[in-house]
Amino acid sequence: MDKIKQYVAMIGGALGALLLFFQSLGYQVEWFNENTINTFINFLTAVVPLGFALYGVYKNQYLVTKKAQKQEEVLKKNGLK
Repeated sequence: MDKIKQYVAMIGGALGALLLFFQSLGYQVEWFNENTINTFINFLTAVVPLGFALYGVYKNQYLVTKKAQKQEEVLKKNGLK
């Protein structure tokens, strides 16, 4: 998870640098400011772990694929489930 936070911070830094570059050129976009960058970074910080959690739930669900259903049958047959 620390690497993910580093990537999110890197994206935020790149967006901040882009904002400063545009401002130095005198180009101002009203919707692209520090608040929108911070909001986007907060969104990524919340969505990325949610994505990993949903993927984990999907991978551990025994009803999704035929292979998983066969594994569930074997577990039940061996008394492990």
